[in-house]
Amino acid sequence: MSIIPLIDISDLDPTADHSSSGAIIDAAESVGFFAIQGHGIDASVFSELRHLLQRLFSAPEEIKHHQRIQRANYRGFIPLGFFTPNRDDPEAPAPDAYEGYKLHWECPEDHRVRAQSPLYGANRWPDHVPELQGSILRYWQACDRITDRLLAVFEAALGLSASQMRSLFSTPVTNMTLLHYPPTRPEENVAGIHPHKDTNVLTLLHPDPVGGLEVRSRNGDWIEATCPDDALMVNTGDMMEVWSGGRFLSTPHRVINTTGAERYSFPYFSVPDHDVVMTPMVEPRPGFVEREPVSVGPWSLEVWRTNWADAQPEDDTAHLGTIDF
Repeated sequence: MSIIPLIDISDLDPTADHSSSGAIIDAAESVGFFAIQGHGIDASVFSELRHLLQRLFSAPEEIKHHQRIQRANYRGFIPLGFFTPNRDDPEAPAPDAYEGYKLHWECPEDHRVRAQSPLYGANRWPDHVPELQGSILRYWQACDRITDRLLAVFEAALGLSASQMRSLFSTPVTNMTLLHYPPTRPEENVAGIHPHKDTNVLTLLHPDPVGGLEVRSRNGDWIEATCPDDALMVNTGDMMEVWSGGRFLSTPHRVINTTGAERYSFPYFSVPDHDVVMTPMVEPRPGFVEREPVSVGPWSLEVWRTNWADAQPEDDTAHLGTIDF
């Protein structure tokens, strides 16, 4: 049975004692995941994007190689099994069984922020699926609007001033990963993506109906996260956990695709401006372990740099602070 609550946000009002707002806060405090309906995205958009992803990842390997990500440009194809828990440990997990395509906020070519951080630049759009760019950008804009509405709820719950969080997304490091998880056999004991916490503020995801997404409960059990086909899954990431001083949880989750079917997803990761310093916006809760403040840009660059198998972490900036459970 899923532990993920389903919430209708069609008439969401963060300034009132509203049942939907309360349900969002309850879920963020107890599970770190919730599903939303009434978000304004037609279900046909999800099926259209999944169809485009099928075309994207069915491309010949030479096309994928030509458009693959590079250390200096974290955009483009991520080869199958390329990212792996990258420690010199013979017992380390096998490489994650997914391939992806990385996209970032479309930063205008003449924007001054391009000179301030290597995180900003032009996306590489695949030539063999020309419709993908327009479809993704329309979906991205819809996710921006949903995120804005949800952040207003969190601001109100924490007693922050209006737009105290939302004002930090003028030149965001928000990004998307288009994902393909080929099926694996149970006896292989291979994860589509290993257990992890998201490093961002909020993640919006339409789970593939084939299943495979699992969330770790407070008692350590892995429980399948399900929601209706027209709903979006939302989870609070490390940055929201930091901003809330540990009140809103960043919850471990993973993908195990032993369904026998190809799995496709397109998570949207909201991340504030590169120069935002991550510190709690409210008094931290007891038990919250806070790290030294760090800016979003250097933190994001370190997280992405260490995705390469030969790149060892230089410090613990990947762990800003957390409440263990």
